[in-house]
Amino acid sequence: ATGNAIGGLSVGEPPEMMYEFAALCAEKLPSNKPRYLMGVGTPWDLLECIDLGIDMFDCVMPTRNGRNGMLFTTQGVINIRNKKWADVFEPVDSWLTPEYSLAYLRHLFVAGEMLGPIVASLQNLRFYLWLVREARKHILSNEFHIWKKSVLQTVGRKL
Repeated sequence: ATGNAIGGLSVGEPPEMMYEFAALCAEKLPSNKPRYLMGVGTPWDLLECIDLGIDMFDCVMPTRNGRNGMLFTTQGVINIRNKKWADVFEPVDSWLTPEYSLAYLRHLFVAGEMLGPIVASLQNLRFYLWLVREARKHILSNEFHIWKKSVLQTVGRKL
């Protein structure tokens, strides 16, 4: 099976412009073949572009940001290096990474332990898989727009 790749977006233009061109491409490309948008990666960009008709994505963001201490969670975005996580013994994400506490993960980053970036990258990959699975589920149940609005209010916030 073949599909169509859309490239050259997500290289510094404002998000509204990227959405405009992604929508135009999705509209012009056959809907019976996968439409793949290269290099787009924030959770909110994925949801907006799914809404515009894009089917597939790839991006270094989940692992690159994870290696640098930025975590995407079902509750919002976390900079695990922040001191406020030092004494928080709740799971990183009770849905996705319940086996590590925020305090422990922060300790790994502060101590320079390689396990920290590995766990953070895995958390982000788990989050992205959760996000697109949930999107698919809500598309199939004709509830995507309601769900998208709700989930963006949660996952788009900084904790």
